[in-house]
Amino acid sequence: MDIDWKILGKISGFSLKLCGTNYPVCISFIVVNEFCERFSYYGMKAVLTLYFINYLHWNQNLSTAVYHAFSSLCYFTPILGALIADSWLGKFKTIVYLSVVYVLGHVVKSVGAIPSVGDSTIHIALSMMGLILIAFGTGGIKPCVAAFGGDQFDEEHTNERRKFFSIFYMSINAGSLLSTVITPILRGNVQCFGGDCYALAFGVPAILMVIALVVFISGSGMYKKSPPEGNVLLDVCRCLGLAIKNRWMSSKYDSKRKHWLDWAEEKYPKRLIHEIKMVLRVLVLFIPLPMFWALFDQQGSRWTLQATRMNMAFMLNALLILMFVPIFDVVVYPLIGLCRINLTPLKKMAVGMIFAALAFGAATLVEVNVMKTVVEPAPRGQCLLQVYNLADSDVKLSIPGSNLFSQPIKSYEDPQAYQHLELGGHNKTITVGINHNGHFHECGETFTEQKAYSLVLHSKTSGIVCQLATDNILKSEKMEAYLRFINTRSEAVNVTMAGVDFYIPADYGISPNKSVERNEYTSVRCTSGSQDFSINLGLLDSGASYTVILKGVSHPTANNVHIAWQIPQYALMTAGEVMFSIPGIEFSYSQAPANMKSLLQAGWLLTVAFGNVIVLIVAEGAGLDQWMEFLLFAGLLVAVCIIFSIMAYFYTYVDLGELDKLFPDKTVNEDEDDLKKDQTDDTT
Repeated sequence: MDIDWKILGKISGFSLKLCGTNYPVCISFIVVNEFCERFSYYGMKAVLTLYFINYLHWNQNLSTAVYHAFSSLCYFTPILGALIADSWLGKFKTIVYLSVVYVLGHVVKSVGAIPSVGDSTIHIALSMMGLILIAFGTGGIKPCVAAFGGDQFDEEHTNERRKFFSIFYMSINAGSLLSTVITPILRGNVQCFGGDCYALAFGVPAILMVIALVVFISGSGMYKKSPPEGNVLLDVCRCLGLAIKNRWMSSKYDSKRKHWLDWAEEKYPKRLIHEIKMVLRVLVLFIPLPMFWALFDQQGSRWTLQATRMNMAFMLNALLILMFVPIFDVVVYPLIGLCRINLTPLKKMAVGMIFAALAFGAATLVEVNVMKTVVEPAPRGQCLLQVYNLADSDVKLSIPGSNLFSQPIKSYEDPQAYQHLELGGHNKTITVGINHNGHFHECGETFTEQKAYSLVLHSKTSGIVCQLATDNILKSEKMEAYLRFINTRSEAVNVTMAGVDFYIPADYGISPNKSVERNEYTSVRCTSGSQDFSINLGLLDSGASYTVILKGVSHPTANNVHIAWQIPQYALMTAGEVMFSIPGIEFSYSQAPANMKSLLQAGWLLTVAFGNVIVLIVAEGAGLDQWMEFLLFAGLLVAVCIIFSIMAYFYTYVDLGELDKLFPDKTVNEDEDDLKKDQTDDTT
């Protein structure tokens, strides 16, 4: 016998609950849907930049610009989804229909990643079309899902609804965590069409989005579905426009009114005006919030680049958020409650800002120490120089007008730190004097400002021979190591490792610097003429630069600040996220009228978009050293936190149940009928 859960719920007067709790069964469908959707979104984004560079063959600047444009679009489109939900289709249908658009976007994106489908122009067109569809899909459903989940709870179960938002947030991070691990593996470890399988890497997120849609629809009979209540935004805009117009026209001769919106009372229902006041007060509170997201989103950019310049033997990941949410809900908040401290959502958000500022303070300290291991480029008029002595005995250098390298340099010893060589201009030819076994030799070399050089010395029967090699002192942003070889043998050598080929000419030939993956290289294949042999290079660490002499290995310019030093800043930022983001979602929902909940969720998401804009402005316009930029962001957030705290102090929480008591004479529907009548009269 089939059971209509919706009819059963209406007849019995209650919705189905989970295991004797006050949690509706239907929220499990919403949580699973959110997990799959976030897996789909972050899984696709995890390989998107590599797809642009390696498959579409775009340069890094274009790839980065398109990536951020797509990310921004995903946080601006929630406004569209909120309008559709609150004014036309309702939340349930909006989620379903835009999820279909979402799936189509993934499918188009996957097809564009198949090499046999058209030429590069077709691939680019399909990729852009897919990304636009995905942006409208994910952005459109984003404000609706959280609000729809909150709708499933009865008004008296506010504590359960608060915990639901915590569970909801955990599902977001669980989905993103798994996807960012699995999708890159699918791309790199699975080969298709003769290369990395981007089609599969995009196809799996498409499948997860289909699962999300099926799961969500499966709970249809158990959901509470609030019907849309007309074009709310249009009514709001008209009401605002009329209030401003009447206030401006009547300011000189009419009596003052309590609130400027009251100037629209002649035409618009008092309930609607009161609801607009509620929303505006919340939106004003949102004004300082982008600064938090400006700091938070740098975990994926500035902090990641900081990590590439550290020792990567340990890697921190998003597990912290999955740990902290239950810790705060089960331990931290109850303990604070025992101290009789009323920690409201706005207070939590203010504390979250402080944690984020402290995180950037910690990041500043780490950055200062990391910079000590980084070779800074020489200023104008100077270059950097180090010396490799591959001769059979000690040498001593003399450079006109300088006392650099005044001590003897032993044969095959690791080179000293880079020395700053004065040039006095853009470039200069310098004659370097070399004392070797009682004989004096000279070599003239041309140096260019702001570059780094290695002067390689070796001995022949005719004396000392000099070779000047240009060095790479920049750390790899792909968490790779730079490597080059010097071949002291009389035959050229070919070296192959991790798919990278090196050709090193004979008689002290020097190979170009190339990047290789961080790994243990215990058996590297070498070919020299008819002879094959292998060498053990050990660990080539992330961000290090190695020079391997085929007779020995030099110590690298390596990273000696362990990445574990980033743990405090990530822990502080995660604590800030838990205390800022989850209460923010809860606050946005609880303080919004029933017909504007999706709209206010969209307003919350817009703060994320504007936070990214702040990062771009500061990063591009400030021109500061990285540690100073971190300190600037921390200081700005502290200042914003003070402003927000003052605003929050004067904010009065609204009990939505009081609306009916404030307006007992008319229902919402009657108010809307009056509004339509007024608009009809205007037309007449």
